[in-house]
Amino acid sequence: MAGSATVRVLRDRTAGLFLTAVVVSGFGTSAMWLAAGVWVKSLTGSDSLAALAVFAMWLPVLVGPALGVIADRLPRKPLLVWSNLVMAGLLASLLVVDSAGRIWILFTVLVLYGTSFVLMDAAESALVAGAVDARLLGDFNGLRMMAGEGMKLLAPLTGAGLYARYGGGAVALLDAVSFALAAGVYALLPVREPATAPPAGRRGEFAAGLRQVWESPALRPLVLAGSVTMLCAGLNGAAIHAVVDDGLGHSPTYAGVLYAVQGAGSVTAGLLAGPLLRRLPERVFTASGIALFAVAVGVRALPYDAVVLAASAAIGIGLPCVLIAAMTAVQRETPDAVLGRTAATANTLMMVPNAVALALGAGLVALVDIRVLLPVVAAAALLTAALLVTGRRTGSPLLERSGELGDR
Repeated sequence: MAGSATVRVLRDRTAGLFLTAVVVSGFGTSAMWLAAGVWVKSLTGSDSLAALAVFAMWLPVLVGPALGVIADRLPRKPLLVWSNLVMAGLLASLLVVDSAGRIWILFTVLVLYGTSFVLMDAAESALVAGAVDARLLGDFNGLRMMAGEGMKLLAPLTGAGLYARYGGGAVALLDAVSFALAAGVYALLPVREPATAPPAGRRGEFAAGLRQVWESPALRPLVLAGSVTMLCAGLNGAAIHAVVDDGLGHSPTYAGVLYAVQGAGSVTAGLLAGPLLRRLPERVFTASGIALFAVAVGVRALPYDAVVLAASAAIGIGLPCVLIAAMTAVQRETPDAVLGRTAATANTLMMVPNAVALALGAGLVALVDIRVLLPVVAAAALLTAALLVTGRRTGSPLLERSGELGDR
């Protein structure tokens, strides 16, 4: 049954094209994500500016609801095509960045990079909801996660090799080509979009996504659980170098091994998510993933290589569950007219805590021993899982109101 559903998704031309675009653009994105900080460091010699390179790509997540409005107001297929083409051109312009004096060009492109990522993610989520069989949304989102994580395993090696041999411009050019190819794939999508609704006023525009999440008994607990879990994930991520150095006594490069093992776990989670979502209640599936993540974070404090490697794989399996379940619920529960901004709002609510926790965790690791910090983080995640699965369960009235809202 699990295999048949996966095959149905892969045989569906629309779903297949979406996944192809994820693979193509994800390869370039993963390579660029690694190269950006190294590029800044090599040109400026500044660790702080190198860290800001990654932050620049995260920054637009803060304005996700506003970008979601654009995804709801413009035709989404052309938006995906042109956003990819614009990014291809912008990345190609980075070939002129060859000195510290031109580093501002790189930072400008990185901010626009993050903006396009949020915008295209909202548009894609909305298009998928209308183009893929609702019964297969969990399978699709799982495969999408698997494709993205798979690229994170392969592309950084390519990016590192290109950078070492030819410099940052070569990596930017690779990413530009990936965006151009993704634009071509999106142009082939056989989708029909409903007419966009007229604007509801600026205040209502920006608040619609948040209101949709907050008023839905199905979405609110999943997104809130996702926010807390990603906060815990950020703290866990900030501690990885302390785990490698203080816990295991390895060199900093060993963190790459842990990331690779975690990525392999995420690929597994993506493959299993759809079948499990059909067999388990949504909250039980999500809470189980959070609980697995929590236990793995707790045992990561133990000074044993085998335990830490197994914990990394378990984190990779457990952590994506809440993200896959939340996005599937958003696509299933939300009327098309506000789906872009709702998806962007949910993404903002879940991703911003992760970025904040990464910064906060950097300070905490210096003050608190990981043998204390990681079990506390694990306890917070376990409490989140318990509250999610024992909370009041109610049906979502949005399923009944979706037709009415969609006509407004």
